[in-house]
Amino acid sequence: MCDAARVQAAAPHVRRVARAGVLALCDRIERSAGTTLYAEGAARFSLEEERIAIAPPFRFEHWEQLDRIETAPLREHLAAPRLVGLLVVRLGGYGAGVYADEKLVSGRHGVRFVKNRNKKGGSSSNRFRRRRVEQARDAYDRATALAEEVLSPHAPAFDEFVVAGDRAGIDQVLERSPLLAGLREDALTLPVHVPELRRAVLESLGRELWSSTVELSRLGEGGGQGSAGPAG
Repeated sequence: MCDAARVQAAAPHVRRVARAGVLALCDRIERSAGTTLYAEGAARFSLEEERIAIAPPFRFEHWEQLDRIETAPLREHLAAPRLVGLLVVRLGGYGAGVYADEKLVSGRHGVRFVKNRNKKGGSSSNRFRRRRVEQARDAYDRATALAEEVLSPHAPAFDEFVVAGDRAGIDQVLERSPLLAGLREDALTLPVHVPELRRAVLESLGRELWSSTVELSRLGEGGGQGSAGPAG
């Protein structure tokens, strides 16, 4: 290991990395000298020239400290078979999907139409406000019905349930359904922005569900700095 007095770490480079990219990173560092720490849902690898912290998807309950680079627990977690339910509620749309090993098994999406704000005042403004409330209620009801239809046949077998999008909208939908309320307690949040929902977006979210957040810092000699991220 380099002398700590002569080493300075660059600002960490943080990015989302697909499962294949994380496994490739594990291949790259596996035979390197260094140390490993598994704690608090993450894997941290300290090598001679870099520090790598990986927060994998889903619940990662492994605690271990080693005086060598050991990626096996992380690999096993990423490779484990899982059935995952997803609920997305965002401005303009909603959707639900069931995924197995990144693949969309079942999924649907819908449009949430709510009028923009009315700049007029008086009774016109009050009517418009009531109309917006009615539209929002109808949209949440339709989102709940769609989510139940997609998720209920698979819910007993879910290994994980994940939500994404607008938190207030998600809560509105979860509160409307006993099935979804039962999944809520253990729900995870997907830490990414979800674009306008289409079938292709639902399919691509499988890759995102199995992605990890990777933080990488390069170490430089004599004050030199640099940073690089693993391939996504």
